[in-house]
Amino acid sequence: MDVGKRIKELRERTGFTQNRLAEWAGVSQTHLRRVELGQQDITIGQLQLVCDGLGISLAEFFNSGEETETLTDVIAKLTPKQKQLLTEFLKSI
Repeated sequence: MDVGKRIKELRERTGFTQNRLAEWAGVSQTHLRRVELGQQDITIGQLQLVCDGLGISLAEFFNSGEETETLTDVIAKLTPKQKQLLTEFLKSI
């Protein structure tokens, strides 16, 4: 995972400017910009401050949702018998 790109993605999603997030997180805007550009590393402590500023946990930061399976994905993996049982169950409710 590219931490800088993830910070930028989440920052833009929340509508924060680099300056605003840097102020909320208590880090310098220059440092935040360099991290987003991949020119500088960020410590876990600084990342926690950025996450606090974004209103998310570190776990949420690292969970980009790419691993999440949809219901369609789960159903596609069922055996024919399991699909039949699921269909019968859904009809019964």
